[in-house]
Amino acid sequence: MTLVKVNNPVLKSFDGLMNEFFHELPANFGKSVREEFLAFPPVNITENTTAYQLHLAIPGFEKTDFSIKVENSLLTISATKKEEAKDETVKTIRTEFTKKAFKRSFTVDEKIDSSIIVAKYENGILHVELPKREQEKVTIKEISVL
Repeated sequence: MTLVKVNNPVLKSFDGLMNEFFHELPANFGKSVREEFLAFPPVNITENTTAYQLHLAIPGFEKTDFSIKVENSLLTISATKKEEAKDETVKTIRTEFTKKAFKRSFTVDEKIDSSIIVAKYENGILHVELPKREQEKVTIKEISVL
């Protein structure tokens, strides 16, 4: 099979333009769009035999800034940073640290025991553990024929 790449923009198809736009842009572009415009913190989701873990990278917040709720099988994690009093004796030259409010939701199915979800915030990472429900063991009942 021969692969031919067309460099003439007039001859590119719409599909080719969309593919190039979404798949060939730098990886950081998508990250900045998600974090800056949509205000979604990045999340890693892992699973082990007893639970699922969510790890959200959210530096600069305090434990009291977070709100975690489960309602109708929807886990919602949000945070709002309270305004700090400005020190008038210090002149700010440049500020690049941002602490934007965010709200992020995840669907929780019946495998999760939502009554014992645990959250911990340390070193700028919010760790949320979603314990799995214990599966009912299938019991085999032998029925005698009368």
